[in-house]
Amino acid sequence: MARRTKILATLGPATDKEGVLESILAAGVNVVRINFSHGSEEEHLGRVKAVRKWAQWAQANNTYVGVLMDLQGPKIRIASFKDGIKIQLNNGDSFALDADMDGLLGNQESVGIAYKTLPQEVKTGNVLILDDGKIVLEVVSIEGNRINTVVTQGGVLSDKKGINLRGGGLSANALTEKDKKDILIAAKAKADYVALSFPVSGDDVRETKQLLQEAGSDAGIISKIERAEALIEETILDIIEESAGIMVARGDLGVEIGDPQLPAQQKRLIKLARSNDRIVITATQMLESMITNPIPTRAE
Repeated sequence: MARRTKILATLGPATDKEGVLESILAAGVNVVRINFSHGSEEEHLGRVKAVRKWAQWAQANNTYVGVLMDLQGPKIRIASFKDGIKIQLNNGDSFALDADMDGLLGNQESVGIAYKTLPQEVKTGNVLILDDGKIVLEVVSIEGNRINTVVTQGGVLSDKKGINLRGGGLSANALTEKDKKDILIAAKAKADYVALSFPVSGDDVRETKQLLQEAGSDAGIISKIERAEALIEETILDIIEESAGIMVARGDLGVEIGDPQLPAQQKRLIKLARSNDRIVITATQMLESMITNPIPTRAE
């Protein structure tokens, strides 16, 4: 019986070690993912070349290994702390996100933000989630470009952690200038798929498709469903229609809509993709226990 569920593996420095890439491909990986958030053009192209070299042998044995190159998307993050320190935020603490603050001088009371329009896009009472849900802040006031918050779920905070707005609504474009340059690299690499981060409409997918075509690429687009706005029925159907497939990106999506809502939305997205004859990938914390353990948990 053919294995219908496929395996997608992310490449990185660990797979650059001699024999590692060959071993994971031989074990049955169907698609490799290259993350544009890390690494140089030279590193990305080198990994693709290594995969293609092995894939020649694989094709002779009636298997095929695809290459997916994942665009970084908008960086909605805090800036950095002075001297790279980590701070401990406790429940009830006051903490500010300041768009005017030097990006390298964060401290126990405040930190800069890379996403400069954030103060204009939030309001009192909004909930901001940092570092994939580890820290939760409630907005108590906005003074110019400074967002004053109170910590409702504390934790350790370090440089450049992500910011999410509970319920969605941030206006950052899905495609950044970096993404547009990386699309050219993906075309040069003859990627089979390009993953689009944070699309909020079918227009984002259409723009990406046009840029790929202009670069001479026929790569399929995998739209990563990470924003609450993308879940609106009309919107998600448009995104699916324009895409080769979707990725249920449970990290950012779960933070935006809340983890209790995530399982039902995951099932819905998988069903919609399958009913429209599209690829669907479920991602984030997949077999994460195997980072430290040789076998997965029974739940996994």
